[in-house]
Amino acid sequence: MGKPERPETTPASLWHDPWQFIAFGFGSGAIRPAPGTWGTLVGLAFVPLLQALPALGFLAVILIASLFGCWLCGRVARDLGVHDHGGIVWDEIVGIWIACWLLPPGWPWLVAAFLLFRLLDIAKPWPIRWVDRHVHGGTGIMLDDLLAGLGAWLLLQAAVWLIG
Repeated sequence: MGKPERPETTPASLWHDPWQFIAFGFGSGAIRPAPGTWGTLVGLAFVPLLQALPALGFLAVILIASLFGCWLCGRVARDLGVHDHGGIVWDEIVGIWIACWLLPPGWPWLVAAFLLFRLLDIAKPWPIRWVDRHVHGGTGIMLDDLLAGLGAWLLLQAAVWLIG
């Protein structure tokens, strides 16, 4: 669980390089401890705006942010010389958006999405763990969190269906 090569230091270039600033979740990835949790909270703050879009608009944002994230995370990882630096949290931002797609409005659903997403992102059950260990580059950085978001989304949609 977790990658041993993740340094605890935040690069000074974060505050001057716009790509690093975005990849670090607008600076939230510099917050210690648990930068992934802080990045997820930043992503969650955008969800009410995204929920105001039509469902396909929200999905389009997710798809574009995912593709952009593969490029962005790969570029920033190369710039820093560290694969999946712990402060890169764009993947958490998009992951929580996936978990929240088609959720009913209301804070209880957002809290449930946050908790489920973080649980899956941290525990990394199969196939998330396999992807985390075997897929590299920007795609690898993004994909494990996209899968955690998808897993949380499936569980939340089942809950929505059961609750009615």
